[in-house]
Amino acid sequence: MPTGQKRILVVDDEKDIVELLTFNLEKEGFAVTQAFDGEEALKTIRTNKPDLVILDLMLPGVSGLDICRQVRRNEETETLPVIMLTAKGEPLDKVVGLEIGADDYITKPFNVRELVARVRAVLRRSSQRPKEASEGTFTFQGLHVDYRTYQVSVDGKKIELGPTEIKLLRCLTRQPGRVFSRDQLLDAVWGEEAFVEPRTVDVHISRLRADIEQDKEKPKYILTVRGIGYKFADGS
Repeated sequence: MPTGQKRILVVDDEKDIVELLTFNLEKEGFAVTQAFDGEEALKTIRTNKPDLVILDLMLPGVSGLDICRQVRRNEETETLPVIMLTAKGEPLDKVVGLEIGADDYITKPFNVRELVARVRAVLRRSSQRPKEASEGTFTFQGLHVDYRTYQVSVDGKKIELGPTEIKLLRCLTRQPGRVFSRDQLLDAVWGEEAFVEPRTVDVHISRLRADIEQDKEKPKYILTVRGIGYKFADGS
């Protein structure tokens, strides 16, 4: 495989669709791996470590939604870009897919050129996301976080955050651009704590914005995705 060539995993139980996508993606310079069911897809993700997955929802065995859930729960794959490709085109289906952690959602029948363009767009956004450094720090547009010492600063000014706000900030900045639902943030930050309601997330997001945003009514770091949840800005 040529240096720098992006690896795409195409997962669909319809062989014709897999071959169509493989042909067109390879023509555009991508290296393509195929999988036809959920178990095969999960194994390929673990062993081949693709740069992006095009994932059908309706699969034999493990469903596409379950695959996406497993990918997002694994630290090694949690930032792996996923484009869902499905015949289920209702708005609720799209919301569910995005809540689970998909980066994009395309319905069948689809235009191949548009799909290839979306693949490039998702890969570009992924490559442009600010990264958490291996030593445990994160920097983006004046915001600096050191997770070893729990120190936060904005434009050089030290900010004192509570432990819950630190956890929220860490969760969101680990995957800039990814949309988290309130339930996902509850799981990640509060875990198994009893009597914690989704509204609690909104309260702590508001506190976090008040601390780190110049104008919490027009935030540039912690963004609201209407009808779904929150995300950290991805710089795109």
